Amino acid sequence: MEKRLNRSDLMFSLAFLLMLVIAIGAFFYGVKVGTDRAEAGRASEEAVEAAAAIPEPNAYQQQDLVSFYHTVFLSYREFQNDWLDAQNKWLSDSTADRSASLKQLAKTARHKYDAIKGVYVAPVSPQLKSAQTNYMKSLKLFEEGFSGLAASTNEGSAQTALDKIEADSYYKEGLKFALTGQKEYFGSMLKWAEAVNADIPTDVDGLNVISIADWKDLPLVVKLKASSDFMTEQAALTDYLPHDLAAKVDQFIASGQAEKRKIKSFNAVADLLISTEAVTSGYFNEVKSRFYASEQLPQLPFFSSGK
Repeated sequence: MEKRLNRSDLMFSLAFLLMLVIAIGAFFYGVKVGTDRAEAGRASEEAVEAAAAIPEPNAYQQQDLVSFYHTVFLSYREFQNDWLDAQNKWLSDSTADRSASLKQLAKTARHKYDAIKGVYVAPVSPQLKSAQTNYMKSLKLFEEGFSGLAASTNEGSAQTALDKIEADSYYKEGLKFALTGQKEYFGSMLKWAEAVNADIPTDVDGLNVISIADWKDLPLVVKLKASSDFMTEQAALTDYLPHDLAAKVDQFIASGQAEKRKIKSFNAVADLLISTEAVTSGYFNEVKSRFYASEQLPQLPFFSSGK
C-alpha cells in the first residue's frame, strides 16, 4: 500500500525546492554581477589607455603665438604706446595737463591688466604663460606708480616730471617686468622654430657677446631672441621692437659700417644704434624683402608690412 506524505514532509519538500530555486537564482545572479564588473573593469582600463594614448597639445604652436599677440601682447603695447605718446606731448606742449594724463594712464593700465588677466594661456607653453604674468605685473606696477605720482606731475618742467617718474621704484619694477615679458614672448618664437626645424640653435642665453661672424650665421628667429635679450638689459621702453633692432644691425653690418669702425660684436653695434636713436619702429618691414626673403618666422602681424 502506497505511503502518503504527511503534512511535515510536504512542508519540508516545498522548503527544499524553494531553497534550491533561490540558490540557483543567486548563482546566476552572481555570475551576471561578476561578468558585469569584469566588463566594467576592462572598459575602465581601456578608457585610461585611450586617454593616455591621446597626445597632449604641442607647446608653442603658431596659433598660440598669434592668440597671445592679439590678447596679451597687443593689450600691453596699446598701454605702452599711450604712455610714449603722452611723454612726447608733455615735451612738446608746456600747457599739457600732465596730472590728468597720468591719472588716465593709470586707469588704462588697470583696464589692460583686467583684460590680460582674463586670457587663458595653456600651461603647456610655460614661457608664454610666464610672459602673460610678467605683463600683468608690469601693468599693476605702472598703475600704482602713476596713481601715486599724478598729483605732483604738473610741478616743474615736463623733463623734471619724466625724470621723477623714471626714478620711481614702482615704475622701474614695472619696466623690468614689461621687458621680461617681451623677452619671453620672443623666446617662445624660438621654441616654435625649434619645433619646426630641429637644426635651429636655441642656446642663446649663454651668449653674452655675439661676434659679427657668428651673428651673420644665425637664423633670423635667433637674432630676434638675442635682440630682445639685449633690449631687456637696456631697461628702456621703446616704440621699436626686437626685430627692428635686429634688422638695423644687419643693415649696419651689410653697409660695411661695422668693419669700417672696427666693431667686432653684435652687442657693440646694437649699443651704438640704440644710443644714437638710429633704430625706428617698423624698420624691419622696410628691409624684410631685402634681407629675410628666405627666413622662416611665425605668421604674426608685426612681421607684416603696415603692422
